[in-house]
Amino acid sequence: MAMTPSTMLPLGTPAPHFALPSTQGTTVELNDFNDAPVLVVIFMCNHCPFVKHLHQGLVDFGKDCQAKGVAVVGISSNNPETHPDDSFEKMVEEVEQVGYTFPYLFDETQGVAKAYHAACTPDFFVFDSERKLRYRGQFDGSRPGNDVPVTGSDLRAAVDALLAGKEPPAEQKPSIGCNIKWKPGNEPPYFTAG
Repeated sequence: MAMTPSTMLPLGTPAPHFALPSTQGTTVELNDFNDAPVLVVIFMCNHCPFVKHLHQGLVDFGKDCQAKGVAVVGISSNNPETHPDDSFEKMVEEVEQVGYTFPYLFDETQGVAKAYHAACTPDFFVFDSERKLRYRGQFDGSRPGNDVPVTGSDLRAAVDALLAGKEPPAEQKPSIGCNIKWKPGNEPPYFTAG
C-alpha cells in the first residue's frame, strides 16, 4: 500500500470553483453551498483501502455535519481507465452501498483535484463562511491496521471550532492515503508517487 501525504495547501487559500456531475444525476457547484457556514471538500474514491477504512466514519461525519448546516461534498478524481472500480457508474453503486448522504462528484478531467492541490485519497479541505481554507489534513489518526479508532476527531475539531467562531487547531497533520490516480501526462507539478 503506497502512502502519499496531503500537499498541505496554504491556509487562507480561497476555495477553487467546481461544477461537476453528481451520482444523483445533477451538476453540483461551489456556489450551491453559499448559505453553509462551513464547507468540507473531501477528495476520495471507491477502491482505496484508506477510504474504505473510513467508510462508516465518513457516513457519520457527513450526517452530523448536515444536521449542523455544514456542507460536505466528496469528489473522485481517479482515472477510471486504470482503476475501473472508480468509474462514475461504480460511484453510483458506492453511494447506495455505503450510504453517503453528501453529494459525490466525478472530476473526470482531474482539473478540480489540481486546483485544490489534492494529492491523496482521502484528502480533506475545510473552508469558512468566506470560503477561505482553514483546515487541511487528516480525518483522525486512524489508518488501516494501526488499531486507532475511527472518530474523525481532527476534522470534527476544525469544523466545530469554525462553527463556534474560533480558530481551528494550529497543529494540522497531513492526511495520508493512496495517491490520486492521474491520467498519463496529466500529473500535476506537485505530484510525487507514493
